[in-house]
Amino acid sequence: MLLIYRIVMALMLVPLLMRLGPAGHLRERLGIVPKPAKGPRLWLHGASNGELTSARWVLKAVLQAHPDLQVLVTVNTATARAMVAQWALPGVVVAFAPLDTAGAAARVLRRWQPTALVLIENELWPARILAAEAAGAKVLVIGARISPRSAQRWQWARALIGASLDRVTWLCAQDAASRDRFVALGLSPDAAGPVLALKAFGGVDAAPAPFEPPAPRDQTLLAASTHDGEEALILQAFLTSRFGFLILAPRHAKRGPEVANLLSANAVRFAQRSLGQVPGPETQVYLADTMGEMPLWYGMAGACVIGGTFAQKGGHTPWEPNAAGCAIVHGPSVFNFAAPFAALDTAGAAIAVSDNLAQALIGLDGLRQDELAAKARIVLRPDGDRQAFMTALLSQIMPDQYGT
Repeated sequence: MLLIYRIVMALMLVPLLMRLGPAGHLRERLGIVPKPAKGPRLWLHGASNGELTSARWVLKAVLQAHPDLQVLVTVNTATARAMVAQWALPGVVVAFAPLDTAGAAARVLRRWQPTALVLIENELWPARILAAEAAGAKVLVIGARISPRSAQRWQWARALIGASLDRVTWLCAQDAASRDRFVALGLSPDAAGPVLALKAFGGVDAAPAPFEPPAPRDQTLLAASTHDGEEALILQAFLTSRFGFLILAPRHAKRGPEVANLLSANAVRFAQRSLGQVPGPETQVYLADTMGEMPLWYGMAGACVIGGTFAQKGGHTPWEPNAAGCAIVHGPSVFNFAAPFAALDTAGAAIAVSDNLAQALIGLDGLRQDELAAKARIVLRPDGDRQAFMTALLSQIMPDQYGT
């Protein structure tokens, strides 16, 4: 199966290269990344903003323990590349991830010679993992998660995922159910590390508001990381609610024009972040069609509708809005974070909506928002031993200093 995968990826190489951006991006996609400085080296890979933001505290802790460490962070998107560059962490170099071919991954590994390749969440690319093993680099996975539906889909290519997981040295799953699914798909039980949800420990960096909000916080509603079809539903519910201002933040910034057309069609007074517009007193909706700025919007809103829960996307993180003090509202599709959402609902610490979002928003005043946020802080209190996780991770990255 691995051989077939490598042949298919080789055949797709030219079409993939034709779709890539500037020449500099092309070089990085082919594995020609910046050279490292002297010192021990690590390769960290995350797909995009969400995954990398969740692991930022891990990266900072590793760098604090080893100030001389050089870290190559690879990403799949331009917004994630810009975000990591803005962090300006010492010893960190960011580049686009190499294509999942043996040659591209091998070039990165030859140039950096990392002690380990650390993957975030679900980035289990077979050729990259195989190349890391061949180069003598450990393959570690942090914040790993897999839903029942994804696990079922992998069954058709169990030989491929099994061969990848068999080469994973150590995997920290975000929940026990994900850990068990990875073991069922081929991860060695000996490689199953502690269970810990990265997002639960990450928090949200406080950031000053970029403008004076048109409405008080308890009258400001945020729709975070929405998908196609959700904006129309949330907009109609907002227009009949007590809220005076809606921040609409699509999951993908490229959908900005599409969502703007929806707002125009509904005769809504709105301002658009990507155009540099600032809302005024009369603005009803702010279209936050940018990436990497969600902490700004969490800080302004008293309540947050979690995107991906009213579409069949499984929902996005409840930890970040709760860390900012937002009351949580969600729909029925929560399979990406089934356990935390179930705990929230059981404790009455979130508003679960099945079919009538407008009705759910009617009584969501400031007191109710504060009540929900306080309960959620208790429910979402980090579960897992952060220090034990870091000790185990460092022992894998630097075995000579920490033991294995």
